[in-house]
Amino acid sequence: MRGKEILKLIPQRYPFIMVDEATDFTEDSCKTSLTVRYDNYFVIGGDELAETGLIEHTAQSASALAGYKNLEAESAPVGIIGEVKHFTCHRRPHVGEKLETTITFGMSFGNVTLADGETRIDGELIAETKLKIFIQ
Repeated sequence: MRGKEILKLIPQRYPFIMVDEATDFTEDSCKTSLTVRYDNYFVIGGDELAETGLIEHTAQSASALAGYKNLEAESAPVGIIGEVKHFTCHRRPHVGEKLETTITFGMSFGNVTLADGETRIDGELIAETKLKIFIQ
């Protein structure tokens, strides 16, 4: 899914949309992408995506997976980041680079879901994290 179709999966709207495309859905994982643009809210110093932007991209990737699993609903579920663990940024992406993220859901209990995210650019691992997400 890409473009306006993404809006069916995530509750975020411009200027905070951090997923351009979502593909390869399984029951517990998906792949997403984002091309970093100059007008991205999280671009700092003119040409780098801040670490907080990488975390938000991962969280919205998790939201896309949750939204895909709930496509029959009239709106995408709202998720709140409860915890970010083991976030590692190996390097900041630059404007023009395409982030490719794999998000995988782990255990769920009640409305809490654990998720792992890995972000790559041309195969190079640039960020990884674990999220605890509360899905309403």
